[in-house]
Amino acid sequence: MNRPLDVLFVHADSSLQAYQDLSLTYAAIEPPTWCLLLAQSCRAKGFGAAILDCGAERLSTADAVRRVLDAKARLVCFVVYGQNPNSGTTNIIGATVLCRDLKDAAPEVVTCFVGSHVSALPLEVLTEPSVDLVLLNEGVYALHNLLKTDLQSGLDKIRGVGFKHEGAPVLNPPERVVPQDRLDIDLPGYAWDLLPYREKPLDLYRAHFWHAEFNHNLRTPFAAIYTSLGCTFKCDFCMINILNREDNSDGIVASNSPNMRFWPPEFMVREFDKLAELGVETIRISDEMFFLNKRYYEPLLTSLVERKHQFRMWSYSRIDTVRPQYLDLFQRAGINWLALGVEAASQTIRKEVSKGSFQEINIRQVAKAIQASGMNIISNYIFGFPDDTIETMQQTLDLALELNTEMANMYPCQALPGSPLHRTARENGWALPDSHAGYAFLSYESQPLPTKHCSSAEVLRFRDDAWQKYFSHGPYLDLVERKFGLEQRRNVEAMAKIRLRRKLLGDPANGS
Repeated sequence: MNRPLDVLFVHADSSLQAYQDLSLTYAAIEPPTWCLLLAQSCRAKGFGAAILDCGAERLSTADAVRRVLDAKARLVCFVVYGQNPNSGTTNIIGATVLCRDLKDAAPEVVTCFVGSHVSALPLEVLTEPSVDLVLLNEGVYALHNLLKTDLQSGLDKIRGVGFKHEGAPVLNPPERVVPQDRLDIDLPGYAWDLLPYREKPLDLYRAHFWHAEFNHNLRTPFAAIYTSLGCTFKCDFCMINILNREDNSDGIVASNSPNMRFWPPEFMVREFDKLAELGVETIRISDEMFFLNKRYYEPLLTSLVERKHQFRMWSYSRIDTVRPQYLDLFQRAGINWLALGVEAASQTIRKEVSKGSFQEINIRQVAKAIQASGMNIISNYIFGFPDDTIETMQQTLDLALELNTEMANMYPCQALPGSPLHRTARENGWALPDSHAGYAFLSYESQPLPTKHCSSAEVLRFRDDAWQKYFSHGPYLDLVERKFGLEQRRNVEAMAKIRLRRKLLGDPANGS
């Protein structure tokens, strides 16, 4: 009982920088999935683990430092990862600030960073003076082996670890990621019991506004869960698979490791049962491609139907992997939203970024099939691909208005660290953000890539104007009212009144 805590997993808060005023009410607060996975993995190996979620508890940096020191952990591991493609880079904003203040208060504390941004740029992260160690890729085996040591000696013998030798950053040979046949053994679920709560489990977390059908009362308690890891596709703008990296060579990006692994359906059913027992109904299935391999999703969803859990869930799908014959099963299991990566209206643009070869007519047909099944759609669009012009971006907006789905995400194209697009940008000397906040889609500092035809400012302005046009569009607001109610329409209208400030567009900083 008196044994020191082996590792404290810290999820720092970067929400205000990443989402501006949207963070106060509208942005989701998601459980720190990789903190949960790593903590449960460590506990299964006999190590003591705890989680400090600064975002959920809304801790100031000073309070967070005090909480870290009170934990008296041998290792403080900052898990710099998020559920969205850019979140690893976005979340390093708060992690770096907190780590610096922690080191100022207690230089003897051993600090470690792990996550998607770390896998993309490990040497860059390790050059931060307050960071003692980094774990490459998902870091599972490296972390286990690190915790077997005194955290000081023999570091050069641990695969998958980066450290400093006489002040210079050093990367050891990479460790493997957890293989398919050991996923339920070495990543055996989620440490739900380690999360903070106010009155009941997971009540400090809130779903995306649209996921709760624009009803604030349905947003909590909320959980996010993976049934698989990684993705089989190689989209130029995505860095998800950088977490699978097993090669330290220069120029390695996410598309070099399109590795996808699945937990057994029967294992995942037990995780969903745990959430039901905790009283959670609103759940995000975070898999990049849940609607892909029926060998895994069909038995899982069938079991959830049999259990009659009252879940409200959403999952991702590509347009070209939607199988209409399974939409009824999805809905009966509780998945009432599908997130579709439409990305761009132009077939040429989509082909250039390796998103797929589906035709525009298929987008319309698939959307109609999903909506006919009674499910809702959140469509994802990206403005500012390298070949985009004002005209092609307008085509994408026109398609969004035509499809008129129940929700739409609109992103400026970013060359996210770890993505093939980031490598291309560096090789060609394209302007990249000079801060981590510059990679955040909704931040004040957001700096998307210029295209061959448009400046960064033109891309950002088009995206922001497109978002306002969509969410003030009469047919869209009528759809929200018809499907979800008048109060929900008013909630959407209130959200649309919040305008993002953009440095690139000449807006003053907050309070200026």
